[in-house]
Amino acid sequence: MDEFDVVVLGAGPTGENLAERAHAGGLTVAIVESELVGGECSYWACMPSKALLRPAAALADAARVAGAREAVTGVLDAAAVLKRRDDFASHWKDDGQVSWLDSAGITLVRGHGRLDGERRVVVDTPDGGRRALTARHAVAVCTGTRAALPELPGLAEVRPWTSREATSSPRVPDRLAVVGGGVVAVEMATAWRALGSEVTLLVRGDRLLAKLEPFAGELVAESLRETGVDVRFGTSVTGVRRDGPVVLTLNGGEALTADEVLFATGRVPATSDLGLDTVGLEAGKPIEVDDTGLAAGVSGGWLYAAGDVNGRALLTHQGKYQGRIFGTAIADRAAGRELDLAPWGRSVATADERALPQVVFTDPEVAAVGPTLEQAERQGRRVRAVDYELGNVAGSSLYADGYRGRARAVVDLDRETLLGVTFVGAGVAELLHSATIAVAGEVSIARLWHAVPSYPTISEVWLRLLETYRG
Repeated sequence: MDEFDVVVLGAGPTGENLAERAHAGGLTVAIVESELVGGECSYWACMPSKALLRPAAALADAARVAGAREAVTGVLDAAAVLKRRDDFASHWKDDGQVSWLDSAGITLVRGHGRLDGERRVVVDTPDGGRRALTARHAVAVCTGTRAALPELPGLAEVRPWTSREATSSPRVPDRLAVVGGGVVAVEMATAWRALGSEVTLLVRGDRLLAKLEPFAGELVAESLRETGVDVRFGTSVTGVRRDGPVVLTLNGGEALTADEVLFATGRVPATSDLGLDTVGLEAGKPIEVDDTGLAAGVSGGWLYAAGDVNGRALLTHQGKYQGRIFGTAIADRAAGRELDLAPWGRSVATADERALPQVVFTDPEVAAVGPTLEQAERQGRRVRAVDYELGNVAGSSLYADGYRGRARAVVDLDRETLLGVTFVGAGVAELLHSATIAVAGEVSIARLWHAVPSYPTISEVWLRLLETYRG
């Protein structure tokens, strides 16, 4: 059968969630995938990168506790780390994910899918054939993004790493140059330095993690330098060539030699070869959508876009969230059920703008939700930042000797609720969901006084932030 209620382009986490919710709403669903079912996150991003980073964090944690540090007598076993990484990436085979699709009642179509006019998708299949799919109700584009590379002469011949090669490399390079100052750059600098690479981090701007609170990038840069990473700000690459090793020419004329170079210089939407022109949209651009996922500029109310491809929030968990929301909206519209369009309603994605959580798995970890102080002020909010040194919390001092970290809450002074929260320190990732609940739930400061943190835990920082706010 080549006619379905819904056709989904892209079987990554976003597409899988959208397909499952649409099917749970009573619709037949086909999902089209040209690579591995499970997408970027499962094989070249979230899972393999965190598998590379976790051993380094465990070793660093042990080294910060008297008694444990004396038992740590060696360095990471790179071969064992890479083997564990391979296990978490399912050895780049998608059998398990395909089995899940089968169990969920979703039809998988292998091949590269393109729009071919209203409610129609044409798939170039691996055997060289072509299959046309028709959607009765909706087509959902969930194709994500791809790594963006700068326009440097000869770059293709250099065979640079992108995030894919950085998370899947079978060997540890002796020297690694990392270009960029964002999440991929700092996480991969952390991972490969811990595995034994001599890492040079080249940052065009004057700080790391520029979209987060300034102190986050400062603490991460300090830690990277302590581990031996050469962090250089105000540095850009003007030329590159490979003569066995890679030679990068930097602004100012200096030459830097490395065995591999990772360009972590952003992402672009994977829309260049999707047939967007057949429905009046521009190839290579994000697909703008409303809060229910409907694409702007396409008549008939049938085209949706979820996840990174729409540019709202380039994070796997946010793509999954949009998939759940939009898949439900598709099913409700198909069944004639009334949509709940109020903020935080069943049918709309609200957290993308108001409660966006993110963890950067460096050492220290950075965990943040909602706007920074600067972002909130630009929005015209009347806000106050409340800061507290995490090392002064009893649970933090027990967690690690000489614990260093910082917490910030951005308070909406008119409503006395939290707009944003940032934690920086070892082991703070698991604190983030409490902050996300407080922000998404718009919990009042008065009520948060009654959310009593257990003693002695790092989460007692919540009480310290409230006390600091009260004065």
